Amino acid sequence: MKVTNHSLVSEFVLLGLSNSWEIQLLLFCFSSLFYVSSMMGNLLIVFIVTADSYLHSPMYFLLANLFIIDLIFCSIAAPKMICDLFRERKVISFGDCIAQIFFSHTVGGTEMVLLIAMAFDRYVVICKPLHYLTIMSPRMCILILVLSGTIGLIRSLTQLSFVVNLPFNGPNILDSFYCDIPRLIKLACTDTYQLEFMVTLNSGFISLGAFFLLILSYILILTTLQKHSSGGSSKALSTLSAHITVVVLFFGSLIFFYLWPSPTTHMDKFLAIFDAVLTPFLNPVIYTFRNREMKTAMRRVFGQFMGCRKII
Repeated sequence: MKVTNHSLVSEFVLLGLSNSWEIQLLLFCFSSLFYVSSMMGNLLIVFIVTADSYLHSPMYFLLANLFIIDLIFCSIAAPKMICDLFRERKVISFGDCIAQIFFSHTVGGTEMVLLIAMAFDRYVVICKPLHYLTIMSPRMCILILVLSGTIGLIRSLTQLSFVVNLPFNGPNILDSFYCDIPRLIKLACTDTYQLEFMVTLNSGFISLGAFFLLILSYILILTTLQKHSSGGSSKALSTLSAHITVVVLFFGSLIFFYLWPSPTTHMDKFLAIFDAVLTPFLNPVIYTFRNREMKTAMRRVFGQFMGCRKII
């Protein structure tokens, strides 16, 4: 995508998270630990799903792609944030700022569609079990993946269309550690009321609608599960609880960030750190500890690995 900057601003100054050396050191240790853990945790789950043949099912195909998305997402803003913590002057070029917005919204939109697809997968397996493999065929899984990426890309380009040609020829200070649209459009030297409303509509209300749709679908699934309770209901319930927890984590901060009338700067930054570092770390933890199949598969794969090492 070619971005034309008609403004005089060539870079933005990021105020970062704190000016206190002690807090910066604490944030450096905290962010580095969780970033590395996020990368290792997500890579581990993708490896387990790929290596264990028992997990070669539509649900785990979607789950592996969700973790690949998390790998990309936690690498968009977190590495620069960590590197900038001890820099006196924190800057980002106009082009890099636009690229950061593009990738974060593409990945975010893709993840939103994947979460909806995972809810649909659980609905089919619980409410229409005899037709599950017919409906969730390999072709359908690939179609879902392509559709989610396409919707994420369209959503991102729609968001960028609001900002790329704005006149940025005045202040260039962003009170944050990364670029995002709500803060960026406030720096434009023009009336941005309508733009702010469009951004809220595009991100906030769409996220809110998708969240309520997901919650209603899980309520329907849980009601069906309760009516047809059997020996496998506890296994299905543990899987559903992991899905619901991840949905709440993903949409909770997103809805608050875009729909809260006047969030404080500190709350904004906390939610941004939560999204950038903590959520990608928590997702594999949740799916590992709340999913019996995943724990069994991990033991099986590591058992096979240790067996191979003994033979060698």
